[in-house]
Amino acid sequence: MKTNTVVAISILLAGLIGCHQTEESKLPDLSGIQLPEGYSISVYAQVPDARSMCWGEKGTLFVGNRKEDKVYALRDEDGDGVAEKKWVIATGLNTPNGVAFKNGSLYIAEINRILRMDAIEEKLDNPPAPVVVTDKLPDKTWHGWKFIAFGPDGKLYVPVGAPCNVCESEDSLFASILRMDADGSNLEIYAKGVRNSVGFSWHPVTNQLWFTDNGRDLMGDDMPSCELNFAPEKGMHFGFPYIHQGNLPDPEFASKKPAGLTSQAPAALLGPHVAPLGMRFYTGNQFDSSYRHAIFIAEHGSWNRTNPIGYKVGVAFLNDKQEVTSYKPFAEGWLKADGKVTGRPVDIELDKTGALLVSDDYAGCIYRITKK
Repeated sequence: MKTNTVVAISILLAGLIGCHQTEESKLPDLSGIQLPEGYSISVYAQVPDARSMCWGEKGTLFVGNRKEDKVYALRDEDGDGVAEKKWVIATGLNTPNGVAFKNGSLYIAEINRILRMDAIEEKLDNPPAPVVVTDKLPDKTWHGWKFIAFGPDGKLYVPVGAPCNVCESEDSLFASILRMDADGSNLEIYAKGVRNSVGFSWHPVTNQLWFTDNGRDLMGDDMPSCELNFAPEKGMHFGFPYIHQGNLPDPEFASKKPAGLTSQAPAALLGPHVAPLGMRFYTGNQFDSSYRHAIFIAEHGSWNRTNPIGYKVGVAFLNDKQEVTSYKPFAEGWLKADGKVTGRPVDIELDKTGALLVSDDYAGCIYRITKK
């Protein structure tokens, strides 16, 4: 039961709880995480099923969930690199994976709707009931969880994943990235042929969109590759379900590709089934200058590959022509040599010092990576 009344009551109860925390689990052992020389990793906060992240205007980090029904708010008020305060600001929601912030308001993406919580940073102890921005999104749960973000144009970008492993759909909203005004109006399709994007960002100089996309399953261990894509303009098609990784025809749907449809090749192939999710351009000054405007990507890791891969943070380097020149591991070690998994990176953010924050829904943590 997820009526607005139930949600409002749940949020009120969360506000009465304030930043009360249940007993935290044991901190994960990060001694096996490999980083470039001179970099270190620590735990910024423990958040169950930590997924997408965004910053408020007053230093609050908001964190969504996929398996739980909650949204969290975190604050590091003493500046020691650990969030000592935590609030549950919303509960009773339908897979509130995505969070975005604009003009004092937190936007939350459920499966089929976008909510807004106004003046939230002034009301963390008594959060307001959410306002429905739009409830016109599809309600299919397969790839229905969403990453959301506001673009340089002021519009809210919202992906709608395919309601299947691979299929065609009569509803044109599926397998796309949408955008709308902040009030939910003027909904339009920005990009098509996108199987399941759970992370995107805009180049800090050109303001052009880049996004990750998860490749289809059940074509074997080594195909197709997941993708990093470049979408500088509205109306581009990225191949799904007719062609994968830019050059691999789908065995069932390639023959159904509409005549005259041109699909855009990926900017980079990231590996088969590595499940790239959140991504951010590095705009801080703490890391080495070679990382300036590089793209950090969270690889959630393969779930059905004979030999698992992924489970790391990679970094894609671009040249002045916005071409990917290389893709390298940056933080790895959550996948052990014996196949045991201790963490699954989900999203990337930067804090005001230029440190990298990485959410992990498997370990229930947010990590902070700094240069020593």
